[in-house]
Amino acid sequence: MSRRSVLVAAGWVATVAVATLIGLGAIRLVGESITGTPGGVRSEAEIERALASPAPEPELVPTAATGTGSAAAGTTGAAPSASPGVRRGFATDGGTAVAECGPDGVRLVSWAPAQGYRVRDVDRGPDDDVEVTFAGPTREYELKVRCIGSEPVAVADD
Repeated sequence: MSRRSVLVAAGWVATVAVATLIGLGAIRLVGESITGTPGGVRSEAEIERALASPAPEPELVPTAATGTGSAAAGTTGAAPSASPGVRRGFATDGGTAVAECGPDGVRLVSWAPAQGYRVRDVDRGPDDDVEVTFAGPTREYELKVRCIGSEPVAVADD
């Protein structure tokens, strides 16, 4: 092998090593946003508590022109007089869902299957009752929710 070939090979190896180190340094600098789960991994109990807690109400900020309240910047939603109903989270082994009771009945606000499951069927309402079915490789879980009073409650399938 000629001296020139050895120098070319050594230069190529050095270039690859420098590029790899720069890439690893960039990933370390950026941190978990590329290599991990943003916000960390949450336990099932933490998810259930988060789903069970009520959604924050928009803060009212007086406007200069009228002196009446309006929703603060960065919030969305209806006028203050049209407040949403009571929300509650539900969890099964197949997935989770959040339901809300309102004047038109109960409606599913959101739902998400657990890992290894998929959503097979959804009746999101508003109606007298709503349901979501999570299908997995060996089993299905059906979550049916009704309003009792003004609170969403999971009920057995009829």
